[in-house]
Amino acid sequence: MKIGVQSIHFNADSKLLDFIQKRANKLDQFFDQIISGEVYLKLENVEDEANKISEIKLIVPGGTLFAKEQCKSFEEATDLAIESLRKQITKHKDKTRAKLSEHKAILSESEASDY
Repeated sequence: MKIGVQSIHFNADSKLLDFIQKRANKLDQFFDQIISGEVYLKLENVEDEANKISEIKLIVPGGTLFAKEQCKSFEEATDLAIESLRKQITKHKDKTRAKLSEHKAILSESEASDY
């Protein structure tokens, strides 16, 4: 899966980029039809320690999945966002399977009534 990473208000080092790519590649285990992904890393100017935001957008057939997390480190935020996307992927797969099985049932009923 192709992942684009954009860091806003700072320059991301290669270790962080490799970490994000490795975590995002694990989503292929759950859904192999992911077209592409975008990761936005933001550093907010706030007094709180949890000022690092990771936003991940995945393009899948039939829609777009999005997760945003804010934590003390980009790694932690990315892990939480990936976990959220994993749940969304599972839900998306269940919905598409249900629609597909409905269509198959309708087709089989109409074919049976033709005879």
